Amino acid sequence: MKAVFMTDRGKIRQHNEDNGGIFANLAGQRLAIVADGMGGHRAGDVASEMAIKSLKDFWEKTEEITTAEVAERWIREHILVVNREVFQHSQVHDECEGMGTTIVAAICTNKFTTIANIGDSRCYMLNEIGFKQITEDHSLVNELVRSGQISKEDAEHHPRKNVLTRALGTEADVAMDITTITFEEGDLLLLCSDGLSNKVSESELGEKLTDDTTLEQKATSLIELANHYGGEDNITLVIVEFYDTCESGE
Repeated sequence: MKAVFMTDRGKIRQHNEDNGGIFANLAGQRLAIVADGMGGHRAGDVASEMAIKSLKDFWEKTEEITTAEVAERWIREHILVVNREVFQHSQVHDECEGMGTTIVAAICTNKFTTIANIGDSRCYMLNEIGFKQITEDHSLVNELVRSGQISKEDAEHHPRKNVLTRALGTEADVAMDITTITFEEGDLLLLCSDGLSNKVSESELGEKLTDDTTLEQKATSLIELANHYGGEDNITLVIVEFYDTCESGE
């Protein structure tokens, strides 16, 4: 598989509180992560960096993941450990009080991918059927959409769009969504922070991913488009392209 990670401060923010990356375990399998930090003066970047570093360290010591059950157990157990680490750090450092981070992470094997998310960073899939969002946002606005109180179109411009109902590190325990999907050769996975998904429409995301360009060019084009539309937030993404054999393409 091939994968690319990119992050950009955007045009307005002074600091980049997003983080992420693509990491290999002992068997060469990939873990792709995007985290969007929040809360406190410069504390958002502390939360997202802690989450990424801890998961990276755990993953790089992990043996081959052979089944979806093992992948789902691994991602749940380790995200819960990281959640406690971030929460405990915020409890003993006053400047980090209330900090947290979204997270969307994908374990990518040559047979399946297992995706976990907390918050409103997203995972999308592009395959022969089309382009669709895999994850559900843990946000107030999405709850209003799901309950039928507002439409999906209304949600795009809702004044409380950025209010999260779940985040990693804000409480001692946290619930997460986990799903496992299969893929065909040439399918693409997009993980991103809301700095991208809030600015670039779903149809535009799909169009950019289907362009006849390299993964690096696709990623650059998406970040440029988010900045073109205002770039009010940090912009972070991972694109994974699946093949039958695992090969490094970062």
